[in-house]
Amino acid sequence: MDTIATQHTVHLIARHAEATIWLARYMERIENLARILDVTNTFARDPDDTRNWLSIPRINGDLVAFNKRHAVATQGSVGAFYLLDAGNSTSVHACISAARENARMLRALISTEMWLQINVFYGHIRALNADSIIPEHFTAVCNMLKDGAQAHTGITEGTLYRDQAWHFYMIGRSLERADQTTRLLDTRFHALVPRTDAGDNIDAGHWNALLRAAAGYHAYRREHPNGYHPQEVACFMLANRAFPRSVGLNLGRIEWHLSQLRTSYGLRGMAAALERLDQLNGTMTYEHVTEVASRDLSPFLDYVQREIGALHQDIVATFGG
Repeated sequence: MDTIATQHTVHLIARHAEATIWLARYMERIENLARILDVTNTFARDPDDTRNWLSIPRINGDLVAFNKRHAVATQGSVGAFYLLDAGNSTSVHACISAARENARMLRALISTEMWLQINVFYGHIRALNADSIIPEHFTAVCNMLKDGAQAHTGITEGTLYRDQAWHFYMIGRSLERADQTTRLLDTRFHALVPRTDAGDNIDAGHWNALLRAAAGYHAYRREHPNGYHPQEVACFMLANRAFPRSVGLNLGRIEWHLSQLRTSYGLRGMAAALERLDQLNGTMTYEHVTEVASRDLSPFLDYVQREIGALHQDIVATFGG
């Protein structure tokens, strides 16, 4: 399809739908990566704590690429891979460059404030160097990245016109949040569960790190002030519909935005995406998550990750150029 018609006979070029989704995903990816790096830096025993630092390439599916460039996972090598390596397709350099190119394509649709902030943020990231990732500066760099991504989120919320482009942007953000939460939980959850066998000997620091990496620590403590239980953590991150980065909340948002595109703008061809969403949402219940978490959560998370990837492709196939 060449164009997407609105109720006002204005047309959104179909390739702009995909560009808007990717703009949101890349900017969200930068914030997620900065948070995981910062939390790992805080909770790792030292800069050479290989077990903790290696979890980051695992979360991002980058083990093969990382091992080709670095012999061992440390604060320095992982920091260089994700903060300095422009040749790494998942680095912040690659993400901001891709986000900026998508924003350039969307220049007529996004606000001047969004465009200017992305360019300033791009300049800050391009200025990072080897000195930026030494232990003394590492937290400040992560904070700069989080602040820049969150500024983008706030400016977008306050200035992006609520038409089709906004719906596609929100779909992209929710896709990325759901995907990142499943990856984080899949990588770290089962490594922590054996620590809870003794009941009172729960390693609170590691559970804190998991929740902080998803920006969920304070929200979780509001609901569960008396400690940690593996099934409760899994349910919170997957099924809680009030937690902004829960998989269930973000799948529900995607469904709502797709429905709005259909009812308000007359868009068609989304049956496959809505059917997939309906099946996924049916699994994001406290009862089902508790049941699978008590056995083996990994196969379920693998299934959800595959379905989120397929959902993105369903949407792009329908609306993309």
